[in-house]
Amino acid sequence: MITCNETTVAGRIADSIGERIISGELEPEAPLRQDHVAREFNSSHVPVREAFRQLEAQHLVVAVPRRGVRVAPLDTNSVKEIAEMRAALEVVALRNAAPKLTSAHLARIELALIEGDNAQTVQDFEMANRAFHHALVAPCAMPHLLASLDGLQLANSRLVFVMARSAGWRPRSNQDHRLILQALRARNIEQACNLLARHIQTIERLVLTDQK
Repeated sequence: MITCNETTVAGRIADSIGERIISGELEPEAPLRQDHVAREFNSSHVPVREAFRQLEAQHLVVAVPRRGVRVAPLDTNSVKEIAEMRAALEVVALRNAAPKLTSAHLARIELALIEGDNAQTVQDFEMANRAFHHALVAPCAMPHLLASLDGLQLANSRLVFVMARSAGWRPRSNQDHRLILQALRARNIEQACNLLARHIQTIERLVLTDQK
């Protein structure tokens, strides 16, 4: 059984390696050796294995038989899978969250939107983007669904950084986010869900076009 201290160490390892994967410092298919990671973080193998499990749940690493743990690929199938899972699950979450949205919830969504519009770096933009999508669905109060979406959102962040490295990034407003918020303010839940699904699928198309 993993101890509380080992759980804390595992979380620290997962966060550190996860950010390296998202930023592109660790490339797709790069191997992750338990002994190397344990040595870097001055830990035993137990929290490293737990960290790998957390990263696998976030779709950032894969465990390959006879090849060990590797950074998850970013091939066409992986990109489509992430986008389709997000589009399905995030819409379910929004459909359950939307009727519970208060003025305070809507203010948090708008604040994240404004922070994204004002971002001067891709790092700041992606932090605001994560905040926006989390604020959209948090009121659904479905913890297992929200945990799955957090992992998928991290995988999506990786795609954003891939596009930024390839095509460059410049400050801009996110019209999709604005339209989703407008639909929610109007209490048009169906329109908001349709806009959200389209928005997620647009990211998929942009990444796949960029990879060609």
